[in-house]
Amino acid sequence: MSTLSVQNVTYRYGAKTALDDVSFELEKGRFCALLGPNGAGKSTLFSLLTRLFVTKQGTISVAGHDLAREPRAALAKIGVVFQQQTLDLDMSVVQNLRYFAALQGLSGRAAQRNIDAALDRLSMRERAKEKARSLNGGHRRRMEIARALIHEPEVLLLDEATVGLDTATRQAITQHVHDLADDGLLVFWATHLVDEIQDNDDVVVLHKGRILAHDNARKIARDGTLIDAFMHMTDTTPEPSL
Repeated sequence: MSTLSVQNVTYRYGAKTALDDVSFELEKGRFCALLGPNGAGKSTLFSLLTRLFVTKQGTISVAGHDLAREPRAALAKIGVVFQQQTLDLDMSVVQNLRYFAALQGLSGRAAQRNIDAALDRLSMRERAKEKARSLNGGHRRRMEIARALIHEPEVLLLDEATVGLDTATRQAITQHVHDLADDGLLVFWATHLVDEIQDNDDVVVLHKGRILAHDNARKIARDGTLIDAFMHMTDTTPEPSL
């Protein structure tokens, strides 16, 4: 049984088709990049995976739970880091994490144990008492990843998680998340930046709402580079890394 299954999903904004018969399956312990240019449909797909949007065309299941029939059970298996910041900047790191733990029904020793584990995984323990406002962009992002892990999900969704970060910070965040996949988590990472993808990663290429490829990055690149294969498939020039 796949950890995340998307089958024949279609979504429309009025007359515009944002996703067209999208299907793929992902397994735990893997880093999978959802690679596509801006406007490809990545955020729409993530909105469906988190039930911000709902469609009757197709099925989505998470850890064996149908998202339409068992939304609470399915969403309990998902941790999410959205593109836009969602922290309370006037609360400390640990206060933000405690608040989110409470929303997930965790309290007392169980909550503290999971908070400590999340902080350690993202190397944030020493910043626990600092206000979120005082953190730089990279540490705020690490904090959001730690928060997404509080309830011990099986799937971690990250939507353009490195937007606005410098190159060194992007690389550090990307490596942290790859390490989480190595520890057994399924990571589904939406991006338009090819340099965030490693040779052994799984890649789903999405363009104009359709899946163009789903395979190992090295196999998609064939004898060339992934960026060349991506440009050829989508007929686009990728944005430069900053």
